[in-house]
Amino acid sequence: MGQYSLGEALQHFMRHSRMKGNMQALQITDVWEQIMGATIAKYTESIQISNKTLFINTSVAPLRNELTYQKEKIIQRVNEALGETVINEVVIR
Repeated sequence: MGQYSLGEALQHFMRHSRMKGNMQALQITDVWEQIMGATIAKYTESIQISNKTLFINTSVAPLRNELTYQKEKIIQRVNEALGETVINEVVIR
């Protein structure tokens, strides 16, 4: 059995764990304001990831409409911020 650093072991665990989506959603939540700006972050109620789909929940109709037009930009910014292709699709609710 090979020797791994703690960081390598955690990365391996996260790649193969069912918790990966939840952890990535937490990472996105942490940088959401930097990615999308303070106003959008303020009115975003929750962020979830399931099967490479980012679900964004907001009760503000104009914001929902604006985010619908920015889906490609959101995908690009989130993947860039996390350093890997985490999402392929965005659903605004």
